[in-house]
Amino acid sequence: MNDLLKFTIDAHGGLDNWKKFENLSAHLKVGGVTWAFKQVPGIMDDINVLSSTTKQHVSFSPFLKDGWHNTFEADKVAVIDDRDVLVDQLYFPRNSFKGYVTETPWSKLQVTYFTGYAMWTYLNAPFCFAEPGYQVKEIETWTEKGQVLRRLHVTFPENIATHCREQVFYIDEEGLFRRHDYNVEILNNAASVHYVADYTEVQGIKFPTSRHVYKRNEDNTALVSGPLFISIELSDIRLK
Repeated sequence: MNDLLKFTIDAHGGLDNWKKFENLSAHLKVGGVTWAFKQVPGIMDDINVLSSTTKQHVSFSPFLKDGWHNTFEADKVAVIDDRDVLVDQLYFPRNSFKGYVTETPWSKLQVTYFTGYAMWTYLNAPFCFAEPGYQVKEIETWTEKGQVLRRLHVTFPENIATHCREQVFYIDEEGLFRRHDYNVEILNNAASVHYVADYTEVQGIKFPTSRHVYKRNEDNTALVSGPLFISIELSDIRLK
């Protein structure tokens, strides 16, 4: 295992401990301009997430109506009602974004796909990087606000749905994430800086409970004076 990856995994609670669990749940408060821009305002404002730690599977509830939920897998998304009846589904959802521009609205199933793969990535990193198919390497450090951060370049496997294949994670002297860079391919390849903060420990695993996403400038700085693309505040995190 890459030395920086091992250091980071150990700092977040260790791979052996992580593998004790199969599911992770949390309550989310979600904001930012993205939702109104995509003509789905309020859709994720106050919601619960259930994510698998062993495969790409995520569900949010309540979704659209009380008692309803959605499900995300890499090749299929669905909306299910309070009687567990399928309301709608979409196979190979990433294909549905072809030809979209920044202003193109998203459907409820496309929101399910975006939020599903995004939250799975956020909640499972860095532990998933030890799985087969991930390629990791340490690249040059980055200094931000006087803090020197080590950087882990991660290439995701083709079968994993995520923002883009190549992403960069910034790691502090304690081994914890402080920043995450990526381009959102399904959002006109938007270059993004994702800051994480306010760590909490749950059953020996450390999670950031505050996430804020901004535009990434060409010089690799964040446009924090610009719009806040997405904010996520997590609470009531549980592992099972």
